[in-house]
Amino acid sequence: MSAGDGICTTPFVISHFLGVRNILARHMDGLSQLHAQLRAPRVHLADFTPAVLRFEDGQRASGELRVLSVNGGLLCLPSPIDRGSQVKLMFLTHGGSVLGAAEMLSPLTGTQQPFRFISLPVDDRRRLGAAIQSSLNLNTANLDTAELRWMEKLRAASGRENQPRGRLFKFAVGAAAVGIFALGCALYVLQVHGLK
Repeated sequence: MSAGDGICTTPFVISHFLGVRNILARHMDGLSQLHAQLRAPRVHLADFTPAVLRFEDGQRASGELRVLSVNGGLLCLPSPIDRGSQVKLMFLTHGGSVLGAAEMLSPLTGTQQPFRFISLPVDDRRRLGAAIQSSLNLNTANLDTAELRWMEKLRAASGRENQPRGRLFKFAVGAAAVGIFALGCALYVLQVHGLK
């Protein structure tokens, strides 16, 4: 089976022996099913990312991308599009425009509808993958930065928390030293006056 662009999308093995061909096809189908079950990384888009949908009859609709992966995503639309409708979907990434064929899936709400890519040219897939990886790296960097800020706040709070205890401890040690000195002086005076 091949996609519209002539690329084979299912396992394909040539063998002259029927038994080997059946064994290879059975094992490769299992591998392709396993690959299909793996979930591609997704990014929740923080920036407004407009998308344009072009239907087979030439009509157009616009929406906003909310979630994106190399396999599909989630659009915010003014109204749902029929499940199974095939559209051309275009949107911009930091690396350039992406144009692919997509199939609309069942709407989640009156405005949110997922889609899956059914055809994506190699260059567009590369741009999409790079944009997703860039967003994932940025999210990781933001989490690392947020974690560092949290640790700094925790250290500062811990330092402030220990500071009064340190002053109190120094005060107690000083008071104890003064008390011991006063007690020593008193004992000395009593001893000197007691010997006379």
